[in-house]
Amino acid sequence: MMKTDTIAGIATAMTNSGIGIIRISGERAIPIIKEIFRPRNTKKDMETVESYTAHYGFIEENGEVIDECIVLVMKAPSTYTREDVVEIDSHGGVVVMKKILELVLRHGARPAEPGEFTKRAFLNGRIDLSQAEAVMDLISAKNEFAMESSLKQLRGSVRKKIESLRKEIIHQVAFIESALDDPEHYNVDGYGEELLGVLEPVQKQIDRLIASSSDGKILKEGIKTAIVGKPNAGKSSLLNVMVGEERAIVTEIAGTTRDTLEESIHIHGIPLQIIDTAGIRDTEDIVEKIGVNKAKNVLDEADLVLYVIDGSKELDENDLAIMELIQDKKVITLVNKADLEKKIAVEEVKEKLKEPVIAISAKDETGMEEFYDALKEMFFEGQLEFNDEIYITNMRHKTALINAKESLLQVVESIKQQMPEDFYSIDLMDAYEELGFIIGESLEEDLVNEIFREFCMGK
Repeated sequence: MMKTDTIAGIATAMTNSGIGIIRISGERAIPIIKEIFRPRNTKKDMETVESYTAHYGFIEENGEVIDECIVLVMKAPSTYTREDVVEIDSHGGVVVMKKILELVLRHGARPAEPGEFTKRAFLNGRIDLSQAEAVMDLISAKNEFAMESSLKQLRGSVRKKIESLRKEIIHQVAFIESALDDPEHYNVDGYGEELLGVLEPVQKQIDRLIASSSDGKILKEGIKTAIVGKPNAGKSSLLNVMVGEERAIVTEIAGTTRDTLEESIHIHGIPLQIIDTAGIRDTEDIVEKIGVNKAKNVLDEADLVLYVIDGSKELDENDLAIMELIQDKKVITLVNKADLEKKIAVEEVKEKLKEPVIAISAKDETGMEEFYDALKEMFFEGQLEFNDEIYITNMRHKTALINAKESLLQVVESIKQQMPEDFYSIDLMDAYEELGFIIGESLEEDLVNEIFREFCMGK
C-alpha cells in the first residue's frame, strides 16, 4: 500500500493570489530543492541546513530565474508526513506555480494524488484514520462549530475514546482465550454475569456516540431547514430577512415561488441550510403542481420546518393539510404579517400545533429575535458555547459503531442463552474489529484509497 517515492503538489488554491505553496515530500525532497534553488547566501548547503528553517533565494532552471521565493526545509521524522518535506513559498500566480511544479517533477518527483500527503501521514503512523478524515473536515468546515469539532478529532478525541473501548473489549477476549487454553488456572464460573456488567458501560458509551451523530451532522452540514406554508404567506419575505438581502422575489401574487431556493446562513452562529419552497396548496397549474410536490419532498428530508402562516387571513383547508404533513417534524410555527389586522391568534394555532408558535412580521422584522431564541433552544438548549462532547460527524464512523453495538448485543444474547464462552469471544472480536475500522485498524487498501481520494489536491 505504501509508496516511498517523492511526491509534489501545489498546496494552495489554483488561482492568482499573493503567495503560492508547492509542497514536496519524500527521500528526494531535499536533493531536488538543492538542484533547483539558489539561496541568496550562496554558502548554504540545502542538504545540511537545520530542520524547520526558512531560506530566501531563487528558483532557477538552466541559470534562468523562475521566481523569487522562500524555501522551508523540514526533515524526517518530525514532519507532517514523517518524511523529508520541503515547501516552496512562491508568488501566487497560477503560471508561476505550475512552472515551478513542472521543474520539481522533471527533477525526480511525481504528481501527488489527492490527499496523498495526509495518506502518508496516516500510513507512516503519525495520525490515525479518524484524524486524517478530520483534516478534510477542518478544511471544508462551514461554521465555527464544525471547525471546533474537527479540531477536537484532529487532536485525537475520537481515537482516544475508541482505543479505550477496544482495550476493554480485547481484555475480555484475552481472558476467554486464556480460560479455554488453560481451564485449570482460569475459572469461568459466573463469568457471563460478570461480562454483562463490563459490557453495560461500553454499550452506553457506544450509544452516546451513535446518538451524537445527529448533532454531528448538524454541526458539519448545517440544519436542513424547509420554509413551508401556503402561497403568499410570506415565506420568501422571511428568507430575505434571514439572509439579509433580497434573495427571493416577493410580490402580492400568490404562487410566485415555483421552485426551491437554497441559501446557507448563520443565525447567532447556528448553521442553517435554508430551503424556500413553493406554496403548498391544491392547484391545477402543472408547473405550480411540480413545485408543490418538490416542497413536500424537501419537507420530508428537513431537520427543521419553519411553517409560515398568514396571520391576516383565516386558516383554511390548505393550512390544515400542511399541519397534517408536519405533525412528526421539528417545527417552529411563525404567524406572519403581525403588522396587519389579525385574523388568527397565536393561541389558536397553539391548540393545533406543538410549540414554539411565534408572531412575527417579516415586513418590519418584529418577532425575529424571539424566533432566533426558539431556534437556539430547540437545537442547542440555548447554549451556543462549544462543549467537550465528542460528536460523530462521519457516516463511516457511525456505521462501524452501529455494527459494533449489534455484535455486543449478540454477546448479551449468548450470555442469556447460556452459550459456551467461545461464542462470546467471536462476537467480541467482531465488535473490536468494527471499532478498529474507525481509527484505521484492519482496513483494506481499496477503502483507504477511496477515503483519501475525496481529499483536495496538495493535502
